[in-house]
Amino acid sequence: MDQQTTSALLYLDGITVSFDGFRALNELSFIIEPGEMRAIIGPNGAGKTTMMDVVTGKTRPDAGDVFFEQGSFDLSKLDETEIAELGIGRKFQKPTVFDMHTVEDNLLLALKNDRRVRRTLFWETSSEQEARIDAILGTIRLRPLRRRVAGSLSHGQKQWLEIGMLLAQDPKLLLVDEPVAGMTDVETMQTAELLKEINRDRTVVVVEHDMAFVRELGVKVTCLHEGSVLAEGTIDQVSENERVVEVYLGR
Repeated sequence: MDQQTTSALLYLDGITVSFDGFRALNELSFIIEPGEMRAIIGPNGAGKTTMMDVVTGKTRPDAGDVFFEQGSFDLSKLDETEIAELGIGRKFQKPTVFDMHTVEDNLLLALKNDRRVRRTLFWETSSEQEARIDAILGTIRLRPLRRRVAGSLSHGQKQWLEIGMLLAQDPKLLLVDEPVAGMTDVETMQTAELLKEINRDRTVVVVEHDMAFVRELGVKVTCLHEGSVLAEGTIDQVSENERVVEVYLGR
């Protein structure tokens, strides 16, 4: 594919990945437009994690194209660090925060800064950085807990803090893996609102099993099965697809 021939922020075409003869992705193709939020669903083994691994540079595809930012960058030729620096952030299912540090310090550590030794040794928080941290705390609903040690947060609050740590890196695209797993119903609904707020100025891809949560997001849904797109559309369209019911939702 030539550069600058797509409007998509993320473009996957014919992506195939095999592990020891098992085809984890089978000519997977879909696009994510700038400013979109997309929900990715599907049974275990459908290829959701491998898809994110390909986008973030953890896994190299055997075949196919994966481009970022209107075709400007071929992600298959970049490593994980280079891809992160382009503005692709990933949140894994299990939150990984610095338990012994405060909520505020977790965000400070994650800020997109010059991390060379000179900058690190003489680093002082600027008023601009403080304002950025305060804005993120507001977004992730943790402003009253800014001085709380992260290890004392609830599971849901740790998930929000890790989303905040991603935001601190100023990504253009967020890949969020099962953000509401283990959350209470109230936390689940609050997380839906949080992601909608983030989506106002960032592109978001959410991998999730909780269909009530996906419905609450109210976005386009892509269902994967055996490494390919099985169905795509609104949550109602996908939920009523007979093949989706058969292989994933059940009757």
